Amino acid sequence: MVKHVSIKITGRVQGVFFRASTKEQADTLGVKGFVRNEPDGSVYIEAESDEMTLTMFLTWCRKGPPQAQVDHVHIKPGDWQGFKHFVINR
Repeated sequence: MVKHVSIKITGRVQGVFFRASTKEQADTLGVKGFVRNEPDGSVYIEAESDEMTLTMFLTWCRKGPPQAQVDHVHIKPGDWQGFKHFVINR
């Protein structure tokens, strides 16, 4: 069953290749959705996949790329949107 989650990640997550690394991880796992920087310095992600894959993706999000310092990850379930790809929104 496909699930949808919204993820807000705070910490040192902008200017550290977080979005590009997130897309790379999503593409590797087959996660669909998008990632974008927020004006408050956080990163916002909407992601869709099966539960096991989302669990692996969320585990990665809690750590991020090597240059990042993740302080908090807020996850909210949502309604399936039917994303076809994973993209970086600017």
